[in-house]
Amino acid sequence: MPKPMTQILPNPKLEKRGRRSFTVEYKLSILQQADACQHGELGPLLRREKLYSNQLAQWRREFAEQGVAGLNKSQPGPAVSKTAEQKRIEQLEKELGRLRRQLEVKDSCISLQKKALALIEAFDQENS
Repeated sequence: MPKPMTQILPNPKLEKRGRRSFTVEYKLSILQQADACQHGELGPLLRREKLYSNQLAQWRREFAEQGVAGLNKSQPGPAVSKTAEQKRIEQLEKELGRLRRQLEVKDSCISLQKKALALIEAFDQENS
């Protein structure tokens, strides 16, 4: 007797989470709470909010350098240096260069075939 098919569903709580993103208001609130902490209170604050000390240091540095605008980072990592249009132009120029090299090879092959045919025809005319 065959066993009935059972479907195993993963527990969504165990699935990998994505990156968290923090609003400017949340970052300012945490900075204010961290500044108000007495000796020994910062660790529990960071654990409660599930933050790392380097995140707090980064937020402080950004706030000191650029003010509230510095806390308004939208995406992690370095800023994009090229726009989508520039990337597309670069891609098309690369493809154009590849196609030009391919055309040169094909033209060379055709030229070689013409010369070989001319030699064969000249040899046939001498022997005729």
